[in-house]
Amino acid sequence: MALNLDRTDRALLRLLQQEGRLSNTELAERVNLSPSAALRRVQRLEAAGVIAGYSARLDAPALGLGLAAFVRVQLAAHTNAAIEHFVQVMQSADEVIACHALTGDMDYLLEVRVADLEHFSRFLLDHLLNDAGVADVNSSFVLRTVKAPRGLPLLGD
Repeated sequence: MALNLDRTDRALLRLLQQEGRLSNTELAERVNLSPSAALRRVQRLEAAGVIAGYSARLDAPALGLGLAAFVRVQLAAHTNAAIEHFVQVMQSADEVIACHALTGDMDYLLEVRVADLEHFSRFLLDHLLNDAGVADVNSSFVLRTVKAPRGLPLLGD
């Protein structure tokens, strides 16, 4: 069940998504709260699971991961064991930065980050087609990113 968020909660969350390194004092100033009130609200949001954690946003090309691809996957079998095996392979594959189960004619959508086409080919042949129980894949390579993930929408204002 979703936590009921007021305008101040949403403002705190927006700031934390955009500038996660703000100190509690800076955060409090930006939303017109005392530092102790801001801290209590953030702690409440953390305890409720609304704030799931903190991390740094990294630049993939700067790390040598210049090729992005979306890969649609159809499994060869849909037994519990086959699905669990696929999930385990995907969770252990560093190249897969997101994996979503889908409705429709394909079973999963993968977001993959690799160095280059050769790296993608090794990932595809060694992991997806050889070890994961996959019957079919359809890959699309990213030519240009128009909008990158910057946080979740906070509706209600």
